Amino acid sequence: MTTPHPPKVAGINPPAPAPAHTSSPAVPGPPAAPEPGAPPAQGPPADAPAGPSPARVVQDRLAGWVSDLTTLQELTERLSRTAGVEDALGELLRAGASLVGAGRGLVTLHPAAAHGHPVTVGLGLGHADLGHIETLPAGGPQGSGGPYAGLLDDLPPVGDRSGTVHPDIPHDSALDPRHREVAARLGYAASYALPLESAASRGEPADPTAAGRIGGAVWLYDEPAEPDERQRHLAGLYCGYATEHLARLIELDHARQTLATLREELLPRRLPRVPGVRLAVRHHPGADGGGAWYDALPLPEGALGLAIGAVTDSGPGAIAAMGRLRASLRAYAVMEGEDPVAVLSDLELLLRLTEPHRTATALFAYCEPAERKVVVAGAGHCAPLIVGGGRVEYVDTTLSAPLGMLACWEAPSVEIEPAPGETLLFYSDGLLRRAGGSADRAFARLHRAAASVPRAARHDPEAVADHVLRAVLPKDAAGAAGGTAADDMVLLVAHFD
Repeated sequence: MTTPHPPKVAGINPPAPAPAHTSSPAVPGPPAAPEPGAPPAQGPPADAPAGPSPARVVQDRLAGWVSDLTTLQELTERLSRTAGVEDALGELLRAGASLVGAGRGLVTLHPAAAHGHPVTVGLGLGHADLGHIETLPAGGPQGSGGPYAGLLDDLPPVGDRSGTVHPDIPHDSALDPRHREVAARLGYAASYALPLESAASRGEPADPTAAGRIGGAVWLYDEPAEPDERQRHLAGLYCGYATEHLARLIELDHARQTLATLREELLPRRLPRVPGVRLAVRHHPGADGGGAWYDALPLPEGALGLAIGAVTDSGPGAIAAMGRLRASLRAYAVMEGEDPVAVLSDLELLLRLTEPHRTATALFAYCEPAERKVVVAGAGHCAPLIVGGGRVEYVDTTLSAPLGMLACWEAPSVEIEPAPGETLLFYSDGLLRRAGGSADRAFARLHRAAASVPRAARHDPEAVADHVLRAVLPKDAAGAAGGTAADDMVLLVAHFD
């Protein structure tokens, strides 16, 4: 007996083929007595083949179960390695298509309003195809909702994960005529849909990531067809796991967005305009919610204060500490900004008294554009880079310990006299880490990037910032600047007219 092989799953050939699920043979009993006048019962011919033994049937069933479990394990492991919602939806579509034997599909996700916007991903469907599907009318209350509700309109009520099948759409008179028209236009003749439903809506124990029915998935067949009972069972189990994974990803994205909003609110909403200086900034927060920060504030008598720093650790605690540190530095800068060493000394004392277990780096520059003078002091932070027509060099701010590491912090300041047309670059150590390689190579790469700014762009701080980032950061597969997304990255550019 030749056992059928299941379709390959997302490039994986299951290690054990799934044997045919045969039914258990009937247990033989005593022969029934022949009726009066009936001819005597004839036994099977001597050379007739014997049927499968009960042991063989059990063995086949066990092999089928092992194959199904192996396939599900491979698929769920692939899904668990996805880190984003759209990646997970794409993997769900591919795995579901292999389980039910379909070629195309669509999944739509509509989390709660507070947790994000609807997301739709197609498999084997272009934008024009999705546009046609979006025109399907929605009629019932049980669908997944959203712009593609017409295709998922007849899903079962919440709590029922049996799915909905349309094995022959062209001849299904119960369907809306528009549905049959779209199916003919796109070339699909059957569909199988499953809800994406978390544990909370099924009456199971509460889970903090549970979000009820969050969407639906549908797979399309080019010919009239429908999945058998085994395929439906496997697809239902897989979609149940996938829904919980998606619910966790939605919660994680929501937490990251909340953290990013909090971080942005603690940083300057706009840069000040001070005669003689033009500013630009690029801030790319890391995925871990780091505490890198920057500031630019106008000071009395036409002066300008520029600051950049980073708080150790990551997460909400580091972001809150960053906000407190930046607010304190602004107050000290207004009171004694002309002496950057005094500003950082006061900041170190505050940090040591209020948060003795935390350290931070900081750099503060007091700029007098009319006098062409900049006084800089740093506490464990990267030295700024000055870029001009005749020089590209790092400013020697002397070595100093980060804030909170010594009983009494103090370091000398350094004075810079930028010529007209020169630019100062302040940056976080996250920029260097995203550049990759050792610290020396990262500093050299930043130096080369600053030196390679086109002459026509040197008077535009926005263009300078964009060029430096493109030259310093490694490129991803799409050619965009990438790097290690876990690190906060700040680049503050000050151009002196």
